[in-house]
Amino acid sequence: MEPAWNLPDILRLLATRPGEARQALYDRADAVRREYMGDEVFLRGIIEFSNICRNDCLYCGIRASNDRVARYRLGEAEILELARRMPEHGQTTVVLQSGEAPSREGDAALARLIARIKAETPLAVTVSVGNRPREVYAAWRDSGMDRYLLRFETSDPALFARLHPDCGLAERLHCLEDLRSLGVQLGSGFMIGLPGERRETLAENILLCRGLELDMIGIGPFLAHPDTPLGGARNAYALDPDMHFLALAVTRLVNPDAHIPATTAYDALFPGSGRNLALTRGANVFMPSATPGQRRRDYLLYPDKPCVDETGDMCARCVMGRLAALNRRVGIGPGHGRRSPNVTSNPKEFQS
Repeated sequence: MEPAWNLPDILRLLATRPGEARQALYDRADAVRREYMGDEVFLRGIIEFSNICRNDCLYCGIRASNDRVARYRLGEAEILELARRMPEHGQTTVVLQSGEAPSREGDAALARLIARIKAETPLAVTVSVGNRPREVYAAWRDSGMDRYLLRFETSDPALFARLHPDCGLAERLHCLEDLRSLGVQLGSGFMIGLPGERRETLAENILLCRGLELDMIGIGPFLAHPDTPLGGARNAYALDPDMHFLALAVTRLVNPDAHIPATTAYDALFPGSGRNLALTRGANVFMPSATPGQRRRDYLLYPDKPCVDETGDMCARCVMGRLAALNRRVGIGPGHGRRSPNVTSNPKEFQS
């Protein structure tokens, strides 16, 4: 059996110096991605259907206390129409994302919506609406939900508590355990460069992803919205922004069989090139926005979010152009998880 990854292994890789050594690491991550996941890039269209949120996370633009946000919730008919258009643009999954605003009525409405999408389209359905009781997750699963995305954000309980006054890390991890026990494909991940983050924390984040046996890992740079308590706070890797790609590459090496999206925040930090570079350094999923154009500026979790002035169709055409330039092809089929708990790349391959 191949040796397991440990903290010193990951810390050594995260200490890779800029230049040829770091590029070699990126190239290896890209090769591991190709070996385990192929050259297909799966397109998962995001519909940010509501920016109503009960939580007051210290960095998020739609936090409950931000009174500069025009709150909205899309109707079922509008969401269905957006989902129906996705297959013609190569999108095989719809991601239903919103702020965290639990209610019996809203949770039941989402169950009905999931069932209609599954009945009326060929799409897989991912939901990302925050912490819920197990029975609510079970109802959504029974309605046809394929996957759930719930990022743990950081593996450091004290840092999590400072940033999330309405929730603890233990509660978040309990939700992930509930979802796994229900047989739902599981997505989670973390932010890179939270204020107060240590290099050891970043390594522990990557190890936690492996320990959770995630089907999808969503990671991206920490970027605080200006209308929040952390507005203007520096990313922990501001002096070495390439660390965000290094974290992505190491995440791929440690989790070779997980889907990893090139998240939008990479384009916010590296305008015009961030997501392209992510796709050459370990990522294999692209998540174009299908949120109606008139609502995109009302769903700004962080500043400088790209594509807010585009329509869904424009965003889809842009994605196709990006993939063609990278000689990558659009994934066919739902792109379900390929995780095997017995598969891992060998840390000894990366000894310097």
